Amino acid sequence: MSNTYQFKTTNIKGKQYVEVNQRVIALRTLSEYKGYSLTTEVLHLDPESCVIQATISDAQGRVVAQGMAQEDKSSSRINQTSYVENCETSAVGRALGFLGIGIETSIATADEVGMAIEKQNTTTPPSKDSLNEIFKKSVDYIKAGENKPDRHARYTAIQDKYKGTLTATQLSKLEKLV
Repeated sequence: MSNTYQFKTTNIKGKQYVEVNQRVIALRTLSEYKGYSLTTEVLHLDPESCVIQATISDAQGRVVAQGMAQEDKSSSRINQTSYVENCETSAVGRALGFLGIGIETSIATADEVGMAIEKQNTTTPPSKDSLNEIFKKSVDYIKAGENKPDRHARYTAIQDKYKGTLTATQLSKLEKLV
């Protein structure tokens, strides 16, 4: 990638993160990405959560990078009205990061890190009953996958969302469903 492009970054806890809009601008303006396309697909959507996959294809239509994201409506104040939009933005940012755009310090974007910090600051640890409920819903969510890639994507989304919440035993049981 061109060494002349200067990404605008956001400082979060002493580390610079590139915002998604900066990654999109790079994809749309840098000559090495001429003819590339960016698409998104909703893999799961219900009134409480969504999973979106972003795909980047080169000028010949070959997939060169993908990124997935999962958001819950209840996870933050902004997600109460915009969880689908935030999910799409995160998926796009991750796909662009996997393509190599704006990853000088991290695949994560400023938006993702900011949301994660907000969740940490406002989330209370779940009770044992709610952990069991999360596990049951995760089982149902994986089983609802139509094929192995879909079930694997669902399992990955659960891992991302509940990392540090579900036990290793629970995650192992979920993995076996894939």
